[in-house]
Amino acid sequence: MAQREKVTVVGRQTDCHLFEGDGTRPILEENVRIRYIPERVEFPDEIARWRRAIEDEERRKEAAGEPHRWNNPRFAVERLVVTRTHALEEPVATLTLRDADYYDFLTTSINLDRKQENGLTLRQQYLESRDPVDAPPFMFCSFGVNVAVETGGDGKMLFSHRSARVVGPNRSRWNSSANEGLAANHDLSPDGRISLHAVARRALREELAVQASDNVDLELLGFGLDLRNNQWAAFFRAVLPDLTEEDLRARWSLGIEDKWEHDAFAFVPADPDSVLTFIHAQPPESWAPCAPTLFYLSLVRSAVRARGGDPDARLEVEAAQRRVLGRAGAA
Repeated sequence: MAQREKVTVVGRQTDCHLFEGDGTRPILEENVRIRYIPERVEFPDEIARWRRAIEDEERRKEAAGEPHRWNNPRFAVERLVVTRTHALEEPVATLTLRDADYYDFLTTSINLDRKQENGLTLRQQYLESRDPVDAPPFMFCSFGVNVAVETGGDGKMLFSHRSARVVGPNRSRWNSSANEGLAANHDLSPDGRISLHAVARRALREELAVQASDNVDLELLGFGLDLRNNQWAAFFRAVLPDLTEEDLRARWSLGIEDKWEHDAFAFVPADPDSVLTFIHAQPPESWAPCAPTLFYLSLVRSAVRARGGDPDARLEVEAAQRRVLGRAGAA
């Protein structure tokens, strides 16, 4: 069985595997290629019965006027392949998707540790007995786009706390500044094209009220796999040159499209010591598995750009990590 190493941030091992990227260079938008197969993901018979039970229960709740989870079209990940360009060896990502929906996602995401008739859980059969990257598409019925946001006007990093009203394993946890799952009704163009950068911009608008006319410096830094919840994630860094914490909070007071998804925000000075101190100060279980990795990559990218593209600047973030751990140990 292939083991996927887990990222360690400020002395804590996360449940995030960094599949591609180290923060020193972005994956250019033109080097992200998405193949869409308009065919529905298929479940084995037993797991298909689990899905039908979920759908029946949610329909019953809806008919009774009870809170329920509505279905919407999503995508299942067939595969993610990362190569390099011939001349400059820049990263090229090819993501292959097929049709799925939210109930498909729930079928596996909330049942990873449920035993099948063969006595094995989904986690045991498809994730622990083999390389989880090679799990069948029905195990990956969601793809998340995660964005770390920095305000350029006052130089702060934004952390968002997911509301208890959000369905899924990351509710009531600190997470990326904004995140969205790929959704066919939002992200599939009439000609069959999908753009991860466009999804990141949608996440900024729907969750943080950052509009299309706002100046946004957006870069894709890499891809990760949440090994605890078996979900793929894209990692973006977004700098808002013209906005401050005060600007955003004033805007939020007038409404956000998806205001219910978060119940708290924290703005922290965007230097490595402050950001890593904030991450370390929160209990490990209060973080979504891949959030610390995203913010670490964002710090590295900021340091590299500040030194004119020198990849050795990543060592500045490593040094800050040692300082934070040293202060924590001395406390």
